[in-house]
Formats: sequence, C-alpha cells, structure tokens
Amino acid sequence: MKVLFIGGTGNISSAVSRLTVKRGIDLHLLNRGTQNSIPGTKHIQADINSTEEVSKALENHEWDVVVNWIAFTEEEILRDIELLAGKTKQYVFISTASAYQNPPDGQSITEATPLINPYWKYSQDKIACEKRLMNEFHQNQFPVTIVRPSHTYDTVIPVVYGGWLEYTIIDRMKNGKKIIIHDDGESLWTLTHSEDFAKGFVGLMGKSEAVGEAFHITSDEVLTWNQIYKTLADAAGYEMNAIHIPSDFIIGIIPDHRGRLLGDKSASAVFDNTKIKSFVPDYEATIPFIEGIRMTLGWFKEDPKRQLMKDSTEQMMDEIIGRYESSNR
Repeated sequence: MKVLFIGGTGNISSAVSRLTVKRGIDLHLLNRGTQNSIPGTKHIQADINSTEEVSKALENHEWDVVVNWIAFTEEEILRDIELLAGKTKQYVFISTASAYQNPPDGQSITEATPLINPYWKYSQDKIACEKRLMNEFHQNQFPVTIVRPSHTYDTVIPVVYGGWLEYTIIDRMKNGKKIIIHDDGESLWTLTHSEDFAKGFVGLMGKSEAVGEAFHITSDEVLTWNQIYKTLADAAGYEMNAIHIPSDFIIGIIPDHRGRLLGDKSASAVFDNTKIKSFVPDYEATIPFIEGIRMTLGWFKEDPKRQLMKDSTEQMMDEIIGRYESSNR
C-alpha cells in the first residue's frame, strides 16, 4: 500500500506515521522540511499551500491513501479535491470531535450525533469541510473518509491552562502556585493517547468500506477533570493546589476562550466507539491516562528545551485567579 501523509510529524500524526512504517506500509511524508524526522518514511519536499509546487511534486504519483493532517478550512479542502481527484483511492480528512453537538441528546456521543457547535470557529470550519467533502463523495465519488479525534495527546500536556505545548502548569505545581480547573471539575472527559489512536486509524487506511464514512477514535476511559489534574500532579510528583473557576467567569475576562470552554471542555464528552471497533475489530485503547501522562512527562524531561514556560500564561492565570478571588471576598 502506497500512502501519502501531508504533515505526519505532529502530536497525533507522529504515532500514526511510526505504526504505519512498522506495519510495512510504503509511507511518504510531504512537508516543507529538507529531511524526514520519522525513520522509515520517504520524503517529498513541497509546501502544500503552493499549488504549483505541490502539483509538480506529486505529478508522477498515485496513491492508495492520502491523509491531510493540516487541513482546517473549506478553501484547503477544495484545493485538495482539485489536486487529488482521480489520484487516490482514499482521502482521509482529520476533523474534530468538538464538531459534535455537546452535550449530546443521549448519554454518549456516536457518529450520528449532530454536528453543531455555535461557540467555536475552529469546529465550525471543520464542519464546513466535512459537508463539502461528503457532498463531493455523493456527487462525484471523491473517496473521503472522515476521522474525528478528541483531545489526543502524546508530546503535549492535555489540560486547559498552562499545558499543551507548554510546561507552565508543571512549574506552577512545583512552586505551589494555584492552578485553574474550570467549573467544579466534575464534568466527564475522554483523553486518548496517540499510540492508541494510531491503532484505529491505521486500521482504517486502505479499507474501501470506510470510504464515505465518519469515525471518532477515542479511549473508553472516562475521567472527571478533577481526576485528570490530580493524575497529572501525581505523575509529576507534586501536590495540586487547585482553584475551581466557572467557565463563564473566565470567558468574561478572556472572551477568546469561549470556544475552548463552552465549545468544548465545559460539557461532558463520553464516546461510543462501537463503529470504529466494527470496522477495525482489533482496535482497543490500552494506555490509561496515568501511564500515558507519565510517558508524556518523560518526553518533556528528556530535553529541558521542551520545558517551555511562558510569562504571558503565568500572568493570565494569575489575573483570572486574582479577579475571581476578589469577586468572592
């Protein structure tokens, strides 16, 4: 099987790239860099945003699967359709589980849950991409498969403030500073390690029956946000000094955070993985958060340069905490 990843070296996609190579698949990575960072892959150097450059780089290739890890807008999707129509048997679009209506009508989210997010433009753009691609599938047989990750981590710290690419939250824990947990911390959440996600994802690649279908791929472990932060603190070896602050209060100070809170992390998100397991019968998420976050922190500790602390994040968190405490005196 001959596969092209546009991107392929990020937080989620690196694990998928490694597993793809491990399974003996002929994997090509297209990016602007001059060399590959994933052993066993082949490199195509081009800027996906330069139509002329990427067309030339791909003109002599045909693919069994193309995955674009870095498409976010309908304009980018239209470019990919024009570029790849007739040149691939399967095009995989990376959407987002934040596209789902939240909270769902039922207890858990399935692929049939409506795609509605009035709070976050990121999610709205992904929804528009999905609609465009499914229209293209039905009208012109463009071979799309849609995958919706939900809060998948590996080389990022999956918390709302002071984490992700930063190490700020760990530094605050180390120094006994307060950390913010939105609302009461009791809403339910799902975190998935990238190595688990990769097993489901690679299982979909080259599967003709997955064309025209959408899937989420998540862990079955469900935690409260309080449990997530406590597990992170335990893994880091520090005490947790938490303060619970309502999402609405935070948004009142930082309106730009409306999407990430009301459009995503304030509501519970529990997923029914029946569909991915029916298409990929051996799919099972086996890395619990306590193990996964230890792996993540180990990655950060391997190189002190990865331990990014931002003064702007410190100031933002201190401002939110200070104003909330003042309002409750």
